[in-house]
Amino acid sequence: MKPGPRRSISQADIVDAAFEILEEKGFAAVSVRAVAAALGLTPTALYTYFPSKGALQAAMIEQLLAGVAEAVPDAGAEPAWRERIHAIAAALRGRIVGHAGSIALLTSGPLDGDRSRDVAEALISAFAEAGLGADEAARAGHAVRAQVIGAAALDDAAAATPEETPAPQTLWKEPSRHPRLEASAHLGLDTGGAEEASRRWTLDRLIDGLVATA
Repeated sequence: MKPGPRRSISQADIVDAAFEILEEKGFAAVSVRAVAAALGLTPTALYTYFPSKGALQAAMIEQLLAGVAEAVPDAGAEPAWRERIHAIAAALRGRIVGHAGSIALLTSGPLDGDRSRDVAEALISAFAEAGLGADEAARAGHAVRAQVIGAAALDDAAAATPEETPAPQTLWKEPSRHPRLEASAHLGLDTGGAEEASRRWTLDRLIDGLVATA
């Protein structure tokens, strides 16, 4: 008879331990063996809770996204559906920023768990309220998720980039190859320091373009 799971350890304990490894050592370090060792279990014992590494990662994604779909928008003059989209996007970004390694986790497999589908459903519903048809609303919701995750990934990459070595001093200054990019440096768009106003502007322009088809 196959032994059941140890009662002293719960699935939540395992997922929490996996997140600790993720944030301390990175995505590549998260494995069934590493999590089992952190909890004083054998890998075989851990398999009674999660049959594979993929199942463990899926549970981590579910915990990461729990509650994102229910994010409450701030009161404002904008249409309620638009503010719901902003609230969901902000909550999703907050979860990503709040957990080191979450980008690799979210891109490790299909986002097809219940919490992932809750986020998709909430966005589709908001775009449907804006007047989009079923297919257009689904595509729009997917575009918002992709924008938020992609922008967070770029911010994460920029933050991890070491500072460049100062260029040697010369007696003359070469004309800049990127004058427009340098003029926009104060926005922090390519250094991971974009302000909330810039993020909202970007998402608003995306929403405007998407709902223009309605």
